[in-house]
Amino acid sequence: GPVDGHDYEKLFETLQYAKKTKGPVLVHVITKKGKGYKPAESDVIGTWHGTGPYKIESGDFVKPKEVAPAWSAVVSETVLKLARADERIVAITPAMPVGSKLEKFQKEFPDRMIDVGIAEQHATTMAAGMATQGMKPFLAIYSTFLQRAYDQVVHDICRQNLNVFIGIDRSGLVGADGETHQGVFDISFLRHLPNMVLMMPKDENEGQHLVYTAMQYEDGPIALRYARGNGLGVHMDEELKAIPIGTWETLKEGTQAAILTFGTTIPMAMEAAERLEKAGVSVKVVNARFIKPMDEAYLHDLLGKNIPILTIEEACLIGGFGTGVVEFASENGYHSALVERMGIPDRFIEHGSVTKLLEEIGLTTDAVVDRIHTMIPSKQKRA
Repeated sequence: GPVDGHDYEKLFETLQYAKKTKGPVLVHVITKKGKGYKPAESDVIGTWHGTGPYKIESGDFVKPKEVAPAWSAVVSETVLKLARADERIVAITPAMPVGSKLEKFQKEFPDRMIDVGIAEQHATTMAAGMATQGMKPFLAIYSTFLQRAYDQVVHDICRQNLNVFIGIDRSGLVGADGETHQGVFDISFLRHLPNMVLMMPKDENEGQHLVYTAMQYEDGPIALRYARGNGLGVHMDEELKAIPIGTWETLKEGTQAAILTFGTTIPMAMEAAERLEKAGVSVKVVNARFIKPMDEAYLHDLLGKNIPILTIEEACLIGGFGTGVVEFASENGYHSALVERMGIPDRFIEHGSVTKLLEEIGLTTDAVVDRIHTMIPSKQKRA
């Protein structure tokens, strides 16, 4: 090469030649993103990086009417609100200012918004360095890309116990972003790190309060997981408040079983619990918004009741939240506890809509109802 990637005959000829060559071969191919479609060719900010439905004539995207704000916007706009009152707050992103909805922050505080390009390790170490100087960095980074910066999270942030707020965007299944962007491993590779606090909100109102909590926290690194897509359209409190670290909340009372979950799977758990209630099964639903540290007082009380516990997470099961609950039960002598887990199985999840993928891996309301039924002996169910 270099070879014109839009000259099919020349490209085919080059690849055939490369195929016949013994040993490693590097083919240098030059292409123009969006070649042949002017709206895509002229895109300089990544709007056409991934596409939904659009009008061919104009290039305008056909977007469904939004009934709730995007999760990325909830987080970034809360950070912006806090930055207006605290000049120590800075935002850092590795080439995702648009995806992470940081355009407003960048416009209002251009000197406090840093896009380092596709360099996740650099972004993470920069956040650590700024924290050593008393700044309050907000590192907005997709879950799948945080994997690249694992060593920097360990050695530069956690080992030094620095006050860095990591916004883990695109946590969980991501739908249109595709297989490589599924954000399902971050709990497993962050939960075991000393000093790390890990959270995920049940809705956008709790989300803004957890952002405030993170910015008020001064005892080390803290991370907030949030999904791709939009919130639930709940009422947003005017006044922000800090939520005590490591505290859970009861969303529904129940006496025969308990579901521990957080984030995007809470609606699923609530619907399952309501259906079970109608079938004579009383199930408690717990918002385990702090994945680490867990609410140990809550767990002691729950495990002491000796009722079945089901954990649900839109994340990797191995080393995940449910594993943490099992570990807690074992380490604290609750050897008769029945704890079962639902989540992402030990395989890579393909491209598809979130709804379809959840059905494929058996993470649905029906599956939760069936699992609870199997965990409770028939004689314990109410008539």
